[in-house]
Amino acid sequence: MGFKVMGVSAGRKDSNCDILLKEALLVCQEMGAEVTMINLKDYNLLDCTGCTACTMGMSMGKHTGCSLDQKDDKKKIMEVLLEQDAVIFAAPTFALMPSSEYLKFMHRNLAYETAFLTKIGAISHRDRVGALIAVGGSSRSWQSMTLECMQASTFSNSFKIVDMFTATMVPAPAQVLLHEEKLARAREIGSNIMKALNTPVAERKWLGEPDAGWCPNCHSNCLCLGEPQWRGLQYPIECAVCGAGGDLVKTEDGKWKFVIAANGLERDRTSEEGRGVHCDEIADTQGGFFMDPKKREEVASKVQKYKDIKFKGI
Repeated sequence: MGFKVMGVSAGRKDSNCDILLKEALLVCQEMGAEVTMINLKDYNLLDCTGCTACTMGMSMGKHTGCSLDQKDDKKKIMEVLLEQDAVIFAAPTFALMPSSEYLKFMHRNLAYETAFLTKIGAISHRDRVGALIAVGGSSRSWQSMTLECMQASTFSNSFKIVDMFTATMVPAPAQVLLHEEKLARAREIGSNIMKALNTPVAERKWLGEPDAGWCPNCHSNCLCLGEPQWRGLQYPIECAVCGAGGDLVKTEDGKWKFVIAANGLERDRTSEEGRGVHCDEIADTQGGFFMDPKKREEVASKVQKYKDIKFKGI
């Protein structure tokens, strides 16, 4: 039985994102995969309302699903997406980050968080791989958080990202067709997806540029100063994307590199084990509030003040 590979585009129809994604998917198809592709613009997708129904349920060991399941197309898409062996995501860059359409779709993933659902026994673990394609009209400096945001949004469904690529300097519709090297890079992503799928799960690894990014775990370019986490865990430096903890070390040639600590992957967001700790954190913080009548009563007594404050709107 062949592998199933899906493409998800958030770009203009038949433009740069679609073109690069199709180049990658064609390679997957040529190598024997069953291919599916959607463009998010064809679907009705609602914003997450922040109701927390999904996390409240999961923190109490229940699979409640999303409160918007029957109101838009998110569930319909996820029922297909979660049956795939690999998914390639493509999104345009708006103001350093992926487009709001992409983020709106992916921010609804918490109800489908495989680490949480596996932890409470609602689903069985499934290994998936993924790749990311970002597109923008300027240089990498103006797309500095696109791949990082995209990768952060794929954790919830346990995608092991094996390659990612930013197509720069293509602001006009379909302008990428003038750059054969970008089309070739997209085809390489398709090839790497199939290479990963044909590799035993335990041996799957990063197949993109070997030295991509500061972080050797997720290859993001985004580091930050560490701060105390839940139950006191802290590192000098953290990867803002995967959560790997460590410190900056100067190499013999005078350059800096991020070195992950011995316990630096304790809460690695790319692993179900690491995200499972976050499920415990939610149960402690959110569940601790909803299960404590005194805390709820105190908030209820104080919130009326803010309900009564009315400022002029527009």
